[in-house]
Amino acid sequence: MYHSWIARRFLQAALLVGMFAWVASVNAELDPKALAYLPLDQVKWTNNANGSKQSVVVGDPEKPGLYVVLYIWPAHNMSRPHFHPNDRFITVIKGTWWVGTGSKYDPASTVPMPAGTFVTHFGKQIHYDGAKDEDVYLQIVGMGPGTSTPAETK
Repeated sequence: MYHSWIARRFLQAALLVGMFAWVASVNAELDPKALAYLPLDQVKWTNNANGSKQSVVVGDPEKPGLYVVLYIWPAHNMSRPHFHPNDRFITVIKGTWWVGTGSKYDPASTVPMPAGTFVTHFGKQIHYDGAKDEDVYLQIVGMGPGTSTPAETK
């Protein structure tokens, strides 16, 4: 009984030390010459015509060069078949993203990409994608200009 009391006190002390170390690290100053960061509550979102939201966090997808964009695809929103001029690298952050290939629009044939999945859209290859029953958060990285060309067959 005495040993379990000591073990409990030791564990409580260890948790307190860990908590204080965490609080100290949260309050630490970071050198802005070494890194930059953007807390989620400071992300500036813009609305797109297709109902999605985006935040350009690096570069400019309209211009040549590297870009990184965060997207929120709302539930029940799918793109139509299209292609991009360059490869795009997508990470599904939250939710399930549904992807399909080819110029015939068929949402029933899309394949689920759950959170944590990494997807490459190869340049000039036709695909369509979106969200079915939940919002989906994505990070898309590519080389601009990141245009989108419709490619649907009837």
